[in-house]
Amino acid sequence: MRNDAEHRIRTVMQAIVVCIVVLLLTGFCFSQPSISLAPASGPPTTSLRVSGSGFAPYAKIDIYFDTTDGALAVANGSGSFSQIAVVAPVSARPGKHWVSAVQRSGQIGAQTPFSIQTAWSQFHRHNMIRRNWYENVLGVDNVANLQLKWSYDVGFTSSSPVVQDGVVYTGTYNGLLYAFDASTGAVLWTYQTASGGASYASPAINNKKVYYGSLDGNVYALNASTGAKVWSYLTGGAVYSSPTVISGVAYIGSNDGNLYALNSSTGALLWKYATGGAVASTPAVADGVVYFGSNDGNAYALNASSGAKLWSYYVGGNYTPDLFTQSPAVDNGLVYVGSGDADYLYALNASTGAKVWSQYIGSGFTPISSPAIALGVLYIGSGDGNLYALNDKTGAVLWTYNTYNRVGTSPAVANGVVYFGTNNWILYAADAITGAILWQYDTTSVTDCSPVIADGVLYFCAGNTTFFTFGLPESAAEVAADAATAKAPSLKTLQPDFTLKVSQPTAAAAVVGEGL
Repeated sequence: MRNDAEHRIRTVMQAIVVCIVVLLLTGFCFSQPSISLAPASGPPTTSLRVSGSGFAPYAKIDIYFDTTDGALAVANGSGSFSQIAVVAPVSARPGKHWVSAVQRSGQIGAQTPFSIQTAWSQFHRHNMIRRNWYENVLGVDNVANLQLKWSYDVGFTSSSPVVQDGVVYTGTYNGLLYAFDASTGAVLWTYQTASGGASYASPAINNKKVYYGSLDGNVYALNASTGAKVWSYLTGGAVYSSPTVISGVAYIGSNDGNLYALNSSTGALLWKYATGGAVASTPAVADGVVYFGSNDGNAYALNASSGAKLWSYYVGGNYTPDLFTQSPAVDNGLVYVGSGDADYLYALNASTGAKVWSQYIGSGFTPISSPAIALGVLYIGSGDGNLYALNDKTGAVLWTYNTYNRVGTSPAVANGVVYFGTNNWILYAADAITGAILWQYDTTSVTDCSPVIADGVLYFCAGNTTFFTFGLPESAAEVAADAATAKAPSLKTLQPDFTLKVSQPTAAAAVVGEGL
């Protein structure tokens, strides 16, 4: 009997040892493979980092974006890997896509979604260029097919919209900030400021907060999902400037003559700089410098961290304080800023403020239109009724399009098309290279709100009352393709690329796309 008991004990102990070995080899405690992404959303060409656990020790693991094998990882002794880079393809359309990590032996794996967005999160983006490099749905070949998706009567407004995470935000003169479902137009929330409204100011989205200047003199930060106020900061005058938010700082001007730098998390004042006139222009931030215009007739460059003045350049003009909102653009070492005194556009050296060139852009006061730049061409509207396309290095006029009424909007450029509106009530889409009009829409009233293009949709407010969205009718093939990417592919159907070399872990994912 004793021998039988000892035999049973030895058998149990052997079974325990075998179980422990199996657990060690299969990744501890029967864990299932899982993966995570950083970031979880972004535009095409985003380099996302994939980390995983629960795989077999030292297993080879293929990482797919949709059905394309993009990288090969090797798990460590505990069945984990981290920070393997996979690039979202330039052709990936907005919407849900899937990243899969599949163990080559046994076809076990894990999947998680990645959201492609071509968001437009600030009025001119952080450097004021007003272009969307990532837009891959609307283009020269199909923009003529744009049709109205939905519209909403928001009351009197000239506030340009911003779009991110499937939500579009716009402000009104009656002090309301709206958040709409970008697909349906359903109102998600509104926020009422103390008095007045946004005027020409556009909201900005950054780190899940909406930043917004108001005629009541406040700068507001709201929860982007709920509209709940996070903080507000009271300046000494009405705020027509749109905020620029980058690297934890919100930069915004006020009619009290100051440019403010506020902590974007708390609203605490970091510094302010006093000019001789109202600051209604939206600041541009590039390479540690903040650029803006003042109604005292000067363009300024300040150290973005300290607010110390680096240089100023007098572009002239005696502006009506509540009107001059023309804002600079910064690109390739040049700062582009317009003037109302003689309707010139100036190109200044971004480091020194020295004038590189100036170009006459027609008669008529043009206090609103700000430059857009893409592929060596600068686009700007004029009070003489023309949209101008200029060589950004020399200022030479490449082409003009005469609308026969003031071009009050700031143009927007995306995928070979330039969009702009005029006081003849028309919203235009033109070929960015030739100036040929590809599409137009009669809004029935004055158009000072500047258009934006995001996720294959054109957003615009016009008639000072109506907010419009335009999109393409999807073909059956496009609907099927979008449905296919929205559904996780079967792991068994994914085909490994045996030519891939093992990828090494990389640094944390860089920020891709302003405000994303």
